Amino acid sequence: MQSLIVGVRFQEIGKVYHFDASSIADVQVGDRVIVDTARGRQLGEIIQFVQNPDPSHTNSLKQVERRATPRDLVLRQTWQRRETEALINCRERVAQLHLSDLKVIVAEFNFDGTRLNYLYNCENEEKVELKSLRQDMGKKYSGTQIEMRQIGPRDVAKALGGMGACGLEKRCCSKFLTEFSPISIKMAKEQGISLTPAEITGMCGRLRCCLVYEYEAYLEARKELPKKGKRVNTPQGEGKVFNVNPITMTIVVELMEIGKREYLREEVEPWDELEALRRKSQETCHKTDDDCSCEKSKTEFK
Repeated sequence: MQSLIVGVRFQEIGKVYHFDASSIADVQVGDRVIVDTARGRQLGEIIQFVQNPDPSHTNSLKQVERRATPRDLVLRQTWQRRETEALINCRERVAQLHLSDLKVIVAEFNFDGTRLNYLYNCENEEKVELKSLRQDMGKKYSGTQIEMRQIGPRDVAKALGGMGACGLEKRCCSKFLTEFSPISIKMAKEQGISLTPAEITGMCGRLRCCLVYEYEAYLEARKELPKKGKRVNTPQGEGKVFNVNPITMTIVVELMEIGKREYLREEVEPWDELEALRRKSQETCHKTDDDCSCEKSKTEFK
């Protein structure tokens, strides 16, 4: 029997996790299901079927326990309404314990309230002792397992939401990004973006996620464009590349007497390649002329 692998998401804009749904009959995209995770039993939504799954990975996947019942959905809503209260209580206790570097961001109950997960961020890189805080919250919510999980600045921005640094009313991480891609300063340089921190830094204090969106397109475009400083031939004569615009595929050339002019990629030819062709052509013509002279001498001797 072939395994039926499905993608399940627990939050509206959250990471997709794979589970084996072979034991559930007539499963459909959009079904709410109960699954066992590292953070306890959770209620999630099936959003996709995994086509041609890797057999080596399917054996290690957990099974979907069952479809969620109307009672499960009501139970989840009940505990979700208590998350704000749990967050306030935890923050008050953090203040009482004088954990000034600790910022509690989110409180999450699982669907039946058996587990409460706190997401926090710590400005200080040193490890924070949370045993007392965990015990206090355990007494406050008896019968509920308390977990404290540290998250990074990007995840903090995703959880809090709000306007993006670019002016969009909702940040990309809160709107559609389910995972964060590695981003480097090289991506900004390749796109000709100002390296001023205000220009390339997001609300999270890290490099903006959008730097990766057009990076590959810029790399491909630059392969077809000459580099800055290269000598090129234009319809107005020889000049030096002053700047390139990968998106419009145009080249700004500085000409000796005219100044800066912008040309399409098709209008510009590399000077060094043309020079090499001229030399090769001259060498070929010179060799041909010698051969002709030699043959002419032989004819006259006869």
